[in-house]
Amino acid sequence: MNEARIPHRLVGHCMSSPAVSIGPYATLAEAYSTMCLRGIRRLPVVERGHVTGIVTRSDILEAKPTEIGHAIDFAGVVDSLANITVGVAMRRAPVTVYEADTLGHAAELMLAHKVGGLPVLNARDELVGVITESDLFRLIAAQWRDDNENLHA
Repeated sequence: MNEARIPHRLVGHCMSSPAVSIGPYATLAEAYSTMCLRGIRRLPVVERGHVTGIVTRSDILEAKPTEIGHAIDFAGVVDSLANITVGVAMRRAPVTVYEADTLGHAAELMLAHKVGGLPVLNARDELVGVITESDLFRLIAAQWRDDNENLHA
């Protein structure tokens, strides 16, 4: 395998799929719970079949009411997040990539927009997956392992 080929691979072959998403009227408590259960840090927000936003763990932490601070317990934090909808905290019109785009293009978008992941769309603009910096790191690590095995074989 040639290391230069990684940037030319298609996003659709390397993305996490199926995508886990959430609606804008779900609560931040539901979003946070989904992220924890699935071991993910971001959720595309889908309304009427289209990606309208994205919410990350950081967005949730920043959206908590200021009165939470350190004065209440975890249950109090969860209760307060149950009163805020995803639509309030999400980032609208997120940067997206298509499954037919290259990993190099996805990486350039992530760098340019300073984001750690992108919702992946099909040709009908439907959410089909998510590509993250972790997905790219896994590919680079696998390539490195393959290259080292070939050197020592």
